[in-house]
Amino acid sequence: MKALIAAGGRATRLRPITWTVNKHLIPLAGKPMLAHVIEKIVEAGITDIYVNVNPGELESMRASLGDGSAFGAKLTYLEQVGGAKGVAHVVANAEEYLKGERFLFFLGDNIILGSIKRFVERFEKEKLDCMLAFSRVKDPQRFGVPEFNADGSLKRVIEKPSNPPSPYAVTGIYLYDTRFFDAFRTIQPSPRGEFEISDVNSWYVSNGRVGYEEITGWWKDTGTPDALLEGNALIMDDLPRETFVHDGDVAEDAKVQGLVKIGKGSVVGDGALIRGPVVIGANCKLENCYVGPYTSIGEGAVIENAEVEHSIIFPGARITAQKRIVNSIVGANATVSDVRDSLPRTGHQMIIGENSAVEL
Repeated sequence: MKALIAAGGRATRLRPITWTVNKHLIPLAGKPMLAHVIEKIVEAGITDIYVNVNPGELESMRASLGDGSAFGAKLTYLEQVGGAKGVAHVVANAEEYLKGERFLFFLGDNIILGSIKRFVERFEKEKLDCMLAFSRVKDPQRFGVPEFNADGSLKRVIEKPSNPPSPYAVTGIYLYDTRFFDAFRTIQPSPRGEFEISDVNSWYVSNGRVGYEEITGWWKDTGTPDALLEGNALIMDDLPRETFVHDGDVAEDAKVQGLVKIGKGSVVGDGALIRGPVVIGANCKLENCYVGPYTSIGEGAVIENAEVEHSIIFPGARITAQKRIVNSIVGANATVSDVRDSLPRTGHQMIIGENSAVEL
């Protein structure tokens, strides 16, 4: 079986971070978001993986994830053509590579607890035509929503209904047989101008054997800053204990408590208190600071005289403000400094880009 990952889109709700980085490469628990997805797919036994990316992003995606050998897989990158025309159109873009195949389709900004292996195995064992994964959510109107018959069988899937017929969302994990592209050619763009994957799923309900299972535990669609931070925390809770190793140097006067991963070349200096779960990348410097639970710190970052908790710090960021920073995302090579480091020592100097959010 092959797999296709959707890793395009513009992620406007995550700007300004996504002005310069593809959303799917945002680091969660020390690795690009897409790396966690690839690991899930490989663990399910699928190693021939296609990644759909935005036009012009082939090289940046390849530079981040490589050819797949680090995951025990083969990655092939496909540039989206024809513009952004919906999730179903992403799959149609890969017809040349997937036609005649049974395949897994995974939205790259979805993260889940546990394995997807049972979904793949059931799809194959029962020779289903389509397999869907559902999750109970508070706001189903934001998603594709399944509607059920009285006997519990699927009736159809409705995209973003104003009055959801059930409390479930169709998550971004789909399994299809060889007829996907036949189904695609029967659907028309929705009122919002997109080829909806829900219409393809409804076609399968009418024309094949569709299985479904509810995802237990958690599932996150990481479309907002709050969801990203929650996803980062959930992944940290799911990491095996052996992940949290100390490959850097820890000063005698520093305190490292709980599950903490320290990358090679990193220095946790005097006066630092690190309270896990925390993931610290390579070549970081942390001194006279507090880093609290659910913080991910990227390679080469510096934190001095500051407190950081429940945050994602990108590579190269420098935080020296004598403040407590919580629930934050600090972009690559960004600087958060102390007002007393410059003159005059009153007021706040800021360079704030479009779509930024600052709290003083």
